[in-house]
Amino acid sequence: MSKNSTNKGEPWHSFHGPNLGYVMEVYEQYLQNPDEIDQELRELFDQWGPPTADDLEVLVSTQQTDTTFQLPAQPTQFSKVVAAVKLADNIRTYGHLAADINPLNDRKKDTQRIELSEFNLTENDLVNIPVDFICPNAPKHITNGLEAIKHLKAVYTSKLAFEHAHVHELEEKNWLREKIESGSLQQGLSKEKKLSLLKRLSEAEGFEKFVHRTFVGQKRFSIEGLESMIPLLDEMIQYSVKEGARTVNIGMAHRGRLNVLAHTLGKPYEMIFAEFQHAPSKDLIPSEGSIGITYGWTGDVKYHLGADRKISTDNNVRARVTLANNPSHLEVISPIVAGYTRAAQEDREEAGYPKGSLESSYAIMIHGDAAFPGQGVVAETLNLSQLNGYKTGGSIHLIANNMIGFTTESYDSRSTKYASDTAKGFEVPIVHVNADDPEACLAAAILAYEYRHKFGKDFVIDLIGYRRFGHNEMDEPMVTNPMMYNIIQNHPTVRDMYAQKLIQEGVITNEDDENQQKEIEEILKEAYDKVPAKEENPDTVMNPPEDVTNGLPDIDTSVAFDKLKSLNSELLTWPEGFNVFKKLDRILMRRGQVFEGKGKIDWAHAETLAFASIIKDGTPIRLTGQDSERGTFAQRHLVLHDEKTGDIHIPLHHLEDSNASFVVYNSPLTETAVVGFEYGYNVFAPETLVLWEAQFGDFSNMAQVMYDQFISAGRAKWGQKSGIVMLLPHGYEGQGPEHSSARLERFLQLAAEYNWTVANCSTAGQYFHILRRQAAILQKEEVRPLVIMTPKSLLRNQFAAATPEDLSNTVFNSVLEQKGLGENKDSVERVVLCSGKIAIDIEERLEELESKDWFHVLRVEELYPFPKQDIAQIFEQYKNLKEIVWVQEEPKNMGAWTFAEPRLRDIAPEGVSVSYIGRRRRSSPSEGEPTVHKKEQARIINEAITR
Repeated sequence: MSKNSTNKGEPWHSFHGPNLGYVMEVYEQYLQNPDEIDQELRELFDQWGPPTADDLEVLVSTQQTDTTFQLPAQPTQFSKVVAAVKLADNIRTYGHLAADINPLNDRKKDTQRIELSEFNLTENDLVNIPVDFICPNAPKHITNGLEAIKHLKAVYTSKLAFEHAHVHELEEKNWLREKIESGSLQQGLSKEKKLSLLKRLSEAEGFEKFVHRTFVGQKRFSIEGLESMIPLLDEMIQYSVKEGARTVNIGMAHRGRLNVLAHTLGKPYEMIFAEFQHAPSKDLIPSEGSIGITYGWTGDVKYHLGADRKISTDNNVRARVTLANNPSHLEVISPIVAGYTRAAQEDREEAGYPKGSLESSYAIMIHGDAAFPGQGVVAETLNLSQLNGYKTGGSIHLIANNMIGFTTESYDSRSTKYASDTAKGFEVPIVHVNADDPEACLAAAILAYEYRHKFGKDFVIDLIGYRRFGHNEMDEPMVTNPMMYNIIQNHPTVRDMYAQKLIQEGVITNEDDENQQKEIEEILKEAYDKVPAKEENPDTVMNPPEDVTNGLPDIDTSVAFDKLKSLNSELLTWPEGFNVFKKLDRILMRRGQVFEGKGKIDWAHAETLAFASIIKDGTPIRLTGQDSERGTFAQRHLVLHDEKTGDIHIPLHHLEDSNASFVVYNSPLTETAVVGFEYGYNVFAPETLVLWEAQFGDFSNMAQVMYDQFISAGRAKWGQKSGIVMLLPHGYEGQGPEHSSARLERFLQLAAEYNWTVANCSTAGQYFHILRRQAAILQKEEVRPLVIMTPKSLLRNQFAAATPEDLSNTVFNSVLEQKGLGENKDSVERVVLCSGKIAIDIEERLEELESKDWFHVLRVEELYPFPKQDIAQIFEQYKNLKEIVWVQEEPKNMGAWTFAEPRLRDIAPEGVSVSYIGRRRRSSPSEGEPTVHKKEQARIINEAITR
């Protein structure tokens, strides 16, 4: 084989560590006298030459990384090469510890691992080593090993520092090295670019100073100390739009938010000033529609608000930039903007999986340095990044690193060296950048986007600055952080430092700088002068709009019998040769008999028919949950697996003449991030029926912040509409405290102003119709989320099953009357009201009773909005009514009782008592012992239907 083979150097790959070192020692002898060495090695040297730089890297990588590197007692040129390669590798791995990335310089730099002395090397030793062994990607002006080492030190220990040793993919690692070490990353800016950069820093700083003087003591959570974030965002957005991005979604907490709104989103200064002055601001929205700002009726503080901006050229909209609304729950916005991004990438107008482009949209997630490692939703969101159901082609994470959290310094805030270390477990590259070097910040922005563009993965920029004032502008930081703030008070701003740099370079003069600052000040003053007077009589009633308060429109959710039968047939047709697991095949094929008068439609069957009919109506569907493909209770089976080949078949992808996509994904074992993702997806794709299913309803409490801050309140606070559906398995079957209650009471406690629908259906037919109703309202002003307490034991219960006529001849009813009861109206003395599974428990007992005329049972299928009028009309039919009883399986302080009681008392006929039957008040949702559960459940039902 010739020496020029593409496999050159391959024999040496089998040598590792000391063995490869031995080979290099022998090669030196070979050069001096080839006849004195072993014939086999001599033949290898004749054919292959010496080990290459790649082989030396193998040697370095197989050794343990030590602080010191010991040369042999009698070092040779090759052992010095190995030491030099090891030194170069240490610079790449540990250079960040010695880098100038801290603008306050209040922390000691660690240079020990990258000193020549630690490797017993001298500069003369390095001069004689070829550049390619040290830095193959070095710029052309680097001519020897010494210059290469100096170059690597300059690159890896500057104000831009890199961590990529934890990235295992060789292609990615090599690409990062080439970008970093070739010199292409920071090639210097043009004069125009420098002037633009200075202006942006001046605008960012000028805005903060103006607000500080004008609205003394008001909270603004200023960006000062991290002003470089604004030009960094500018650079990233401009570059990405040029590369084809059409939607840029930003999520961030409150630190620096007003500055980002003003400069990145283009929110007019006068609108922000009006919010500070408590003056009307809606009339200040630009008339040309370039800025989208929505309002709820109760509103939110100014540093929680979001906005949309259209980037246009020649009257053509090129891109949309969105800053998501976000409360003070910091990192919870991360999965929501990831959901925005996935929705923006996908085209849902064809059957099957949505078509999409990862390049068309991406997310920028801005984190606090204390929150990034401190809040688990960050790791949850990182975990979503490469999963099929959630990947977005990589998010860019920007840590707005103040080196402090409220009053807590880093050493009390995390157990890691850097705030960014959480990302290392996901092999995400990290660049640390000194926020006092705005040019380095622009370089970081381009590197991050280029990496995301090429590899479709996340990237972290750790923007290290400081916080010039306290946590908010009413806070005095010297009380708790005197050492840090003594340094900060004497530290010049990045704007002032960059202006001085440009003055020294001759780019501008002192006069130019002063004039620019005066011009910005005048612009701010003019904006302030446009602000109306303070609103003396603000709207304190804050009623929702009529589209919300009028309730849902009447919608015919029935589907003709023949159409249902046809859909059912399509859903039971597999490709030729597809082998469904035989037991499952038999179960599914029973569904075909229902329309021939044999059997009934169980819960999952009704759901599948609802999905099919919704898709045929042109509405896309997205369903996710921890086991949603099969169903937690082996009930759903929307994805079929060939038992011989493992191939999959999704019947809902093959409906004739369908023009809407359908997806179902098994989610990771998390609730917070997944619920946030689905909410974000739904907000950005409002035409899509988005459903999230909890494995058990109890687990939804892990996503409580998403319900509290977004799903229940988003429209009232921000005017942000959502039609997301939460499917929460709920019902008492003796499975203990964590597999019984979906905490129905919490959703009812949050229910107000028609913010969502809360339902606890008792039949498959009702479930069918409420899903179709939800799909029908998605793009109407009346749209609202839907919370459904779904069943477990009722999934296959024949009392809860439906007939085809239940789907074709009826609609959803907020109240169902128990069949066979209440017919002798003069005999009824008690009306029992209940909801969900316990209604079926009662129905099952009715056959045992001889005397049933004296009571009636109402199932409240829709708990919110509470159907007071429908129930009151039923009460009026029973003139001898004496008592109204609410029956539930949950403890008295849980479930629907505390919600239903005052409403029932409002509509109870005069002289009729309202009382409760159920478990007593408890701290735990249910008993842990199945036998105890059965006895208690039997007691409740007996009391409900016994005089």
